[in-house]
Amino acid sequence: MILARVVGTVVATRKDPRLEGKKLLILKPISAEGHDESGYVISVDTVSAGFRETVIAVSGSSARMAEGCKDLPVDSVIVGIVDTVTLDSKDK
Repeated sequence: MILARVVGTVVATRKDPRLEGKKLLILKPISAEGHDESGYVISVDTVSAGFRETVIAVSGSSARMAEGCKDLPVDSVIVGIVDTVTLDSKDK
């Protein structure tokens, strides 16, 4: 699983028919402290995440196990919207 922030959307009018009706969001991976990490990920949104929200995303076979994504050609799926992140004080 990764922590990420929603930074944009992807619109694809021509795509695999199994992806019809699926919202695609661009995620920026972040550290537990909220700092940007390198790269971007495009994920299918299963939880109605919004712009700038912090989310939990899964990839690989875990993505295809997410609700509504069985047998879909996906590699990353948003499975949660984060309310808070708390680190143990000894890990800071």
